[in-house]
Amino acid sequence: MPSKKEPLIDKALLDILACPVCKSDVKLIDLRGKRKSAKEKNWDGKLVCTNKKCGIVYPIEDGIPIMLPPELR
Repeated sequence: MPSKKEPLIDKALLDILACPVCKSDVKLIDLRGKRKSAKEKNWDGKLVCTNKKCGIVYPIEDGIPIMLPPELR
């Protein structure tokens, strides 16, 4: 797991990641050191689809983005 000083996801990887459902860009939300909801208790962060009609959230666990559509998790 990356430390708080390291980026959660490498910028080059973030630049090529896309929502697998609608193919839109995703934005990174770093949750390390922040209060988390019960649903996000094990998440280091999350990737959120930038398409407002889609808006799917993909968790990042132990530094690994889980880019599966919700129905496959």
